[in-house]
Formats: sequence, structure tokens, C-alpha cells
Amino acid sequence: MTILVFEDSLVPRLAPITTARAACSITVGSYSLLDLLHGLGQPIALHLRKHLRVIYSQDQPNVRMTGSGVQAGTSHPILALNARVVPSVQTLETIKKLLQMPESHSGIIRQADQIAAVLHPDWTWAQIEEAASGSLESILRSADSLPELDDPLDLLSFPHDVIAANMKVIGDNLDHRIQSGNYQQKADGVFLAAGAQLGDYVLTETQKGPIVIDEGAYVGPYTLLRGPIYVGKKCRILEHAAIKDEVSLGHTTKIGGEVEAAVVEPFSNKQHHGFLGHSYLGSWINLGAGTCNSDLKNTYGTVNMEYPNGKAATGMQFLGCVMGDYSKTAINTGIFTGKVIGVCSMMYGFVTSNVPSFVNYARLFGQLATLPPEVMIATQQRMFSRRNVQQRECDMLLLHDMYRLTQSERDRFGDEIAF
Repeated sequence: MTILVFEDSLVPRLAPITTARAACSITVGSYSLLDLLHGLGQPIALHLRKHLRVIYSQDQPNVRMTGSGVQAGTSHPILALNARVVPSVQTLETIKKLLQMPESHSGIIRQADQIAAVLHPDWTWAQIEEAASGSLESILRSADSLPELDDPLDLLSFPHDVIAANMKVIGDNLDHRIQSGNYQQKADGVFLAAGAQLGDYVLTETQKGPIVIDEGAYVGPYTLLRGPIYVGKKCRILEHAAIKDEVSLGHTTKIGGEVEAAVVEPFSNKQHHGFLGHSYLGSWINLGAGTCNSDLKNTYGTVNMEYPNGKAATGMQFLGCVMGDYSKTAINTGIFTGKVIGVCSMMYGFVTSNVPSFVNYARLFGQLATLPPEVMIATQQRMFSRRNVQQRECDMLLLHDMYRLTQSERDRFGDEIAF
């Protein structure tokens, strides 16, 4: 009865979000796909890109990792689920329905021409393990002949889809969290878990959705909270902050200033004044005081994103930035509309173009230089120690792997980067 979650060949298109994390760990509306699956109590197996397998084996000890060389006989997974599936209540209900279908009822769910799920695939675990040396594409193609199922499963295809999906599903996701969790209603539409605290003179508005504040989180005085909002475990919202409209804050984050319609993954800091809107921040990011991003063009037109494979028309009028894990901004950094910032980069001044991974970016001052992984390893150690997190060999190995995997990003800048 194991659910197989697989990363397909299109997962790299979600970079830099998926450079340091599996697609099934992307937060959308307070949940990741792994969060929802763990709640089902079913055994889970992960088929991930090779550079993530070691760290996920340690971070997810109760989940089986393909590529380990361990054969599991001739049994089959009950469901093969694309890791890019949007983690929503609708997704959860679809998965529950699929799991109740008899083994004789096999089929495939697509979004356009992309495979979202395969119910009762005939692949053995031995075949899956053999395919783990490369990708699952070969055995995925064998499912093309299966009958198509009508059950809806949406997929994340580009980084901006994460921001759009968060805005769409956060209301329903928070309702599910309230119903299935242990929260006390402090005021109309305001729900607090054990150990959560609200400072004095906090203004809450819940006409558009609930405010959910999880265990050990703290909201400082004179703060505006306008739902729907999720405040993760041990998150700290600083005094005089304004957090509003479809915001999902991961655990152990520090947040200040103005944040609107954004996803912030665990362990990231935006604790000073400045604006963050319609954006995605990975983990272990620090935004310096006064950092602001633009999420609206002066023409009020829709935003086109520039990705390695070309431009993508988002259809979104409000769209800020996407920033990969471990990146940092200096004080008073200004990020232009719709910019994509890679992992492990440091920015100064105005960010007027996309930023590759592992660079010092200061175009305003005529500087753009490579940032070696050894520098980021030392930085990581200092950051981890501030949060009482132990730096492991797998954490350092991941930084080296990410540097190697993102070399093509720096190559596109050519002679502008001084090696």
C-alpha cells in the first residue's frame, strides 16, 4: 500500500525553488505535498534527483528512498504521484478517493500532456529501483496505455505557479488545518495553537480568511494581521509589522515590515522594515533592513518571467520575486518586478536582472563575482549555530552539489562574472 512520490524530468524547471529541495517539499498555502501524505498514515517512498537523496534520507527517516539498492520484491506501489502536484485540500480528497479504488481499477491522471499520477501501476519495486540510477521516464511511458481518469490533480510547472497556487488554495488549506488540528479560537477567525502568543494591540482582520498561528509562535504588539494567514511554529513576527492577504510563513522564521501574498520557507529572516509582496522565499534567506521588491509594473500590465528556457507569460498583474535557499540581500536592496534569484547568492543595490546562483551581485557598482561553495559552507555553519542547528556532512555536500548543478546559470553571464 505504499505511495510512490516521483520527481519527473520537468522538476528542474521549478528552479531555484527546487535546487535545494524536492518538489514535494514546496510549501503552498501552509502545506507541502509531503505534509498531506504523512497525514494519511500510508507508507511513502520517494524517487528524487540524486543530489537530494542523502539529505532526504536523513531528514525523512520514516520514508523509503529509491536508489538505495534495496530490493523490495515483486509488489507494486498503490499510487505513483508526481512530486509537482499542488498540495491542496482538493488534492488530498482526490488521493483519498484513489486509494479506495480496487486494485483492478488502474489508470492515469494527466494535466495536459504531463502525468500527474498513476493508479495501481504494474511496475515492481525492483524495476523502480533499477530505474533509480537514471529517471523514471522509461517506466512512466509504459503507463500511457492505461485508461485516463477524470480526477483533478493540478501541477506546478514554473516558479510563479507556486505563488499563484498559494493565493488560490490557502483559504481551504487553513480551514482543513483548523478542523484537523488542535487550535483555540482567540477571536473571530483567529486560531492559536498551544504556546502561541499575541502581543498587545494586535489588529486582526478575518473577513477574507482565517488567521492561524501555530505552536510557540509570537506576534509582536501594534501589528496588523489580515487573513488568510498561516504563521508557522516558533515564527516571530516583529512589532509594527503588517502581514496580509495569503501569507504562509514557515516554522522558525522572523518577519517584520510589510508582507503580502507571499510564501516564506522555514528558517528565513525578513525581520526589518521593507516590503515583500507576491513572492517566494526559500529557506535560510536573510533580507537586510530596507530590502523591498516590486510586485507591480508601472504599466499595470501582466508580468512576463524570464526563465532559462525562455519567457513565460504568467497572466498575473501582481508578481514579485522568487529567491532560492541561502541567498541574502544587503540593506536597502531593491528587487525589480518578476526577478528570479538563484541559491546562495548575495545582492547589493538594485536587482534589475535575474541573479544566477553562487554570485555576489552588485551591478549598480559594476561588480558581479562568483561566490565559491567554501564561503557558503562557512556561512551556513554560522547561520546554523545561531539557530542551534547542527551542520552535517550532507548539508555541506548539498552546497557543493548545488554549485556544480548551477554552473550553467553562471555561464550565461559569461565575462561579466570574474572567476
